[in-house]
Amino acid sequence: MDTDARILLGMMSGTSADGVDAAAVRITGRGRGMSAELLRHTHAPYEPNLRARIFKLRGDGHGSFAEYAAICRALTLVHADAAKACMDSAGLTSDDIAAIAVHGQTFFHEPPDTIQLFDPALLAWHTGCQVISDFRRADLAAGGQGAPLVPFADWLLFRHPTKHRVLLNLGGIANLTYLPAGCELEDVIAFDCGPANCLSDHIMRTRGDAAFDEGGWRAMGGECKSGVACLEMLEEFDFFSRRPPKSLDVPELIDKFEQKASAHNLFDPYLTITEHQLGFALRTANGIASQAIAEALVDIAADEPTDVIVSGGGWSNLDLRRQVIEDSQTYRLDRIRFATTADHGVPTDAKEAVAFALLGAATLDGEPSNVPSATGASRSVVLGAITPRP
Repeated sequence: MDTDARILLGMMSGTSADGVDAAAVRITGRGRGMSAELLRHTHAPYEPNLRARIFKLRGDGHGSFAEYAAICRALTLVHADAAKACMDSAGLTSDDIAAIAVHGQTFFHEPPDTIQLFDPALLAWHTGCQVISDFRRADLAAGGQGAPLVPFADWLLFRHPTKHRVLLNLGGIANLTYLPAGCELEDVIAFDCGPANCLSDHIMRTRGDAAFDEGGWRAMGGECKSGVACLEMLEEFDFFSRRPPKSLDVPELIDKFEQKASAHNLFDPYLTITEHQLGFALRTANGIASQAIAEALVDIAADEPTDVIVSGGGWSNLDLRRQVIEDSQTYRLDRIRFATTADHGVPTDAKEAVAFALLGAATLDGEPSNVPSATGASRSVVLGAITPRP
């Protein structure tokens, strides 16, 4: 096996659309024998106006082709700034980078249709690097969900010969990867389990005064609608009763949430709500997320001691974190032990960017990196499209 190291830059902008994470990663080995060392991680935020335009276009779908193209160019230039900042801080040049692997910004995902907005040629031009992008489409073509994409990297980085592990990522959407002890890649189970940050972010954008509830402090000031009501809101959305493989997009979830929130009198009928009502709504949104996560964990990790290794910005929301832990205990998941990816050497906010570096390396190697047991694809396929160095 050729074990010469190469450096890839992985880039991720998640469903929260708060900006771009870039990770310079030294990858050793090929295919299923790869290992990764994080060299540098940087984050470039989207400006508030760009973020608002993204959410508007994602939310109502109303916009001209000119607006669509302008947003694509603007968010790609943020990716370029993030990539160059990451390379500069790591002391790297474009000649050191084998490729930049980019997820793109999700604008629509309803399998078999998907849109990850991004201009790979523009990024290649501004960075001088080969670019790998559009990772979902090959899996969708093979009949899969095109998501989740990271189980291949989760298996490479976190599998253990004797311990059952769940990788739980709390971004806009909560998704998990289950790695049974000693598993092969074909044994991996992964799926979206429901909201994480997206509902509380939506409440803050539309009824609050900030982009998100930083640290979960606004939610901590409220009271949660009962757990029974949270469960009812979940059960009335058929996604939660579906069996995996399954994936979820934010606009669909927000639409359903607004309908159920009105039916359950979660919001004041007016857009302006008091701080108490805001806290009440935020804590209930976190309650819905934590209930969905607990139910997903029950399905896969109730019988054996299992390490749940968490990443993503949702773990920084102290109210969401508390409710996830408490709901897990309520479901008698006393065999679960919570930790973070940082406890295992991968910073929580860099984990998905590192994953895309590994996915990009697999593309360069011609190695299939979708996981049919997770996506539902008919077979394993090589993911991603390559744009050459300019």
